[in-house]
Amino acid sequence: MARYRPSGEAPYGKRGGFPAPVLRAADRSSTFRKMARSLLHASTGRYDRQLELWVVIDTFEEHCWQDVISAELLELYSHYKRPIGVGPRAALLAIDLYELAYQGGPRPVSEVSRTYPSSCGEYAYKAIEPTQRLFAAARAAGLPVLYTTSDSRADSKPSLIRATKRQGASKDPSLFAIRPEFAPLPGDTVITKQRASAFFGTPLVAHLTLLGVQTVIVCGESTSGCVRASTTDGYSYGFHMVMAEECCFDRSPMSHKLSLFDLHHKYADVMHTDDIVAHLEGLALKETV
Repeated sequence: MARYRPSGEAPYGKRGGFPAPVLRAADRSSTFRKMARSLLHASTGRYDRQLELWVVIDTFEEHCWQDVISAELLELYSHYKRPIGVGPRAALLAIDLYELAYQGGPRPVSEVSRTYPSSCGEYAYKAIEPTQRLFAAARAAGLPVLYTTSDSRADSKPSLIRATKRQGASKDPSLFAIRPEFAPLPGDTVITKQRASAFFGTPLVAHLTLLGVQTVIVCGESTSGCVRASTTDGYSYGFHMVMAEECCFDRSPMSHKLSLFDLHHKYADVMHTDDIVAHLEGLALKETV
């Protein structure tokens, strides 16, 4: 049994929110349990002991874009609202976690870009810790781990071919090595690509199909560039795409937030890293039982 009523808590702060489902904890039917799990993927909640009800609060829009997306725009996109979560048979796809993005250290991008125009500066370094936790959880759960990096071989493509239209891009192969914090382990797969998408002109689809993967968890950079292109292509190929919000980064916070907002509503489930890690830890626990 499930019924709905307006909640006194507004998930969007002063902007208001959706009515919150109210679920009777006493209900134990299989239909109820399935519905509750589905709703809780997109929600958080509180248990009202007096009423013996679990009040589920909508959290679909509780992400980094809240400070740049208006209430009117949220309403315009409300028909994209749905339950979200990590799907079955997942793999981790790390997009372009190479040295180039970390040049100049954890300083503001406005400073490092003068010398290192491809660096994501402080945003790249802020994402290291959550990305390490994501990698650890994925490995513990036995997920396939795949990386992408740029194809830096001098004879692999015409000189005019670039992943983006950025001018003066570096061609030093050492800058396209994966950062040591996320170094590939034996059994991992590193895919070289020539364009923005990890899927375009690469064997990634074949690898994922052979591994039986249905869900792709994405992390890396840049959110508005290669991460966005790869996520959109992955959805088009029929994979359930999940994005770890704190593990994706960009040199522009605005581009990062708007890209995540758009992808979340159209092509992917943007989830907080803690929630993805908790899900993967649950899978790892099942494996040990």
